[in-house]
Amino acid sequence: MEKLMRKAEELAGRYGISYYEIRIVEVTASSMRMENDQLEELSLNTEVGIGVRAFNGAWGFSSANDMGRAERAIETAMKIARLSKGSSKLHVGDPVVDSVEMQIKKPFNEIDVEEKLALAREISSLLIGDGIVSRSVHYGDGIKRQLYFNSIGSEIETVVPRISLVFSVTAKENGEMQTYWKSFGGTTGWELVEGIDLPSWTGFVKEKATSLLHARAPPSGTFDVMMDPELTGVFIHEALGHAVEADSVKNGDSILGGRLGEMIGVEGLNVVDDPTLPGKFGSYVYDDEGVRAKRIELITDGILMNYLNDRETSALLDLESNGHGRAQGYAYQPLVRMGNTYVEPGDWSFEEMLAEVRSGLYMIGDKGGQVDTAGGTFTFGAKEGYVIENGKIKTHVRDVALSGKILDVLKNIKAVGNDTRIEFPGYCGKGQVVPVDDGGPHVLTSALVGGMR
Repeated sequence: MEKLMRKAEELAGRYGISYYEIRIVEVTASSMRMENDQLEELSLNTEVGIGVRAFNGAWGFSSANDMGRAERAIETAMKIARLSKGSSKLHVGDPVVDSVEMQIKKPFNEIDVEEKLALAREISSLLIGDGIVSRSVHYGDGIKRQLYFNSIGSEIETVVPRISLVFSVTAKENGEMQTYWKSFGGTTGWELVEGIDLPSWTGFVKEKATSLLHARAPPSGTFDVMMDPELTGVFIHEALGHAVEADSVKNGDSILGGRLGEMIGVEGLNVVDDPTLPGKFGSYVYDDEGVRAKRIELITDGILMNYLNDRETSALLDLESNGHGRAQGYAYQPLVRMGNTYVEPGDWSFEEMLAEVRSGLYMIGDKGGQVDTAGGTFTFGAKEGYVIENGKIKTHVRDVALSGKILDVLKNIKAVGNDTRIEFPGYCGKGQVVPVDDGGPHVLTSALVGGMR
C-alpha cells in the first residue's frame, strides 16, 4: 500500500495532476435465487479491484480488476486527466485518516451455504397456496472492504456489510394474474433474517396476491390521495430526491435548480436524507470520495434547504460537500446519489387523516414508475389501493397509478402522519446501481389517479 501511494504521488508530479483519489475494493458476496422450488442461481464470489480518478479541471478515470495492473491504472487516469483539461473546480477539504467497521451481531459470512439454501427452501414452501402459480425467493449478502486514499493525505478504511431478502408470488384465476412481494434488507447481519416472522409475511404476500384477483379497476380523475409509508417513500425518493441531486441541478435537469430557500411544500413538511441511520440498507460511513456521511435536511417546514452534493458539484454551487458521492463499484466513478431518504413524522394519526377524506383513494406500496426531474412530473404505480368514501375504506382496487406535478403535490399536502417507517430497501438505478432505503409516514395530498398495467 505504501509503495502504491508513493507511486501515485510520483505520477501526479510527472503529469501535473492537482488532485487524485484511489479506491481499492474487495467484495465478498453470496447470492441465490429459487423459482418454484428450483434453484436457478447460487454464487459465492470474491472480487478485488482498483478505481482511480485524477482531476485537472476535468476527471480522468481508470480501473482494473487485477492489482498487478494497479500502477498502470493510476498512470492511465492521470494521462486522461492531463489530456482532458477543463475549467471545473473541486471542493478538496481537509485530509481524513480513519478506520471504521459497521458492527453486526451475527456475521452472515459465518453462516454455512446449506443454511442459507435451507432458508430459501423454507420460504418457497411457505409460499405454496391455492391459486398461487409461481413463487420466487432471492437472498443476497455481501461485505465491502474499501481502502481509500487521495492526494491531500486522506487514508480511510471502511467495512460495510449488507444483506437482502425478497420473495414474491403470482396468483392466477380465470386468466387473470396478480403479483405481490415483500423485501427486507439492511447493513446488518444474519440477525435480520432471524427476526423475520416468515409464516406471517409469506401468508400476507399470498393473501394480497389472491385478493387482488378480485379487486376492481380504479376510478380516474383528481382525488384526495392517502399514500402509505412505502408509497410516500418512493414518491419522496423519485420525485424529490433525484431533483435535489446536485448533478441534475448542475446539468439543468432539475425543476429545483436555483430554488434553495424557497417554499416548495407546505409548513410541517420535513424531508431528510440520512446515510448514518443504523442498519438501514442505504447506510454508509464515508462516501466513495472519502467524505463522511451526514444527515442532510432537504426540506424544512416546506422550504428547500439543501442539495445532495459531491466534491465537484459543491464547488460549482458554492455549497458544502456533504458525502453523497457514491459508486456502484471500483470500476465506476462516483455520482451524486441518495442514501436513506424519508419524510419525517408529522402530527396526524391515521384515523384523523382518513376522516378528512370525503372522496378519495388509499394507495399502498410501490409498483415502479418514472419521473421527469427537469419537467417536474411523475407517474408511480401502487401495489394496491382502496376507495375512500366519507372517511371509510371501501372498495379494493388494483393496477392503480398516481401522477402529477412534483411541486403541486408537495403544495397540496393536507396532512403528514405521525407513523414514519424507513424499511423499504431497494436498488436505485442512475446509470449505476446503489443500495438505498426510503420511507415516511402516511401522507394526505391530492393528485391525478388512473389505471396502469
